[in-house]
Amino acid sequence: MSEEREIEAALAANAAFYQALAQGDYTAMEALWSASEPLLCSHPGTPALHGRQAVMESWRAILTHPPAIEIRNPRAVVIRGVAFVTCFEQIDETTLAGTNALVWEQSDWRIVFHQSGHIAPDQVQPSTRNQRLH
Repeated sequence: MSEEREIEAALAANAAFYQALAQGDYTAMEALWSASEPLLCSHPGTPALHGRQAVMESWRAILTHPPAIEIRNPRAVVIRGVAFVTCFEQIDETTLAGTNALVWEQSDWRIVFHQSGHIAPDQVQPSTRNQRLH
């Protein structure tokens, strides 16, 4: 697969992640995460979670009341077989910086790491592409 197609596929997986989040779709969310690699997740204001069970339990809880979220400026890079996607997450008046790391598994990108954290409003870059999800 060409680098351009890898990046397009990583961005599509990232969009599917935020779609599952916005729709409160646990089944879709669970399918997007790696089934064979160690998982890490850091939600805003909480300690990092390690392992599939802890990560999936956190998403199950979050998805019972999914946030209205808008994603801006998704950007991807592939380094040595790992895709990294960054974006801004807008939830109400709060802007977060989000990062997903993905590995190639079962003919698709699967998430192994998600981080989301607060950033100062003046650090938000102008939007190049908005994705209203909920």
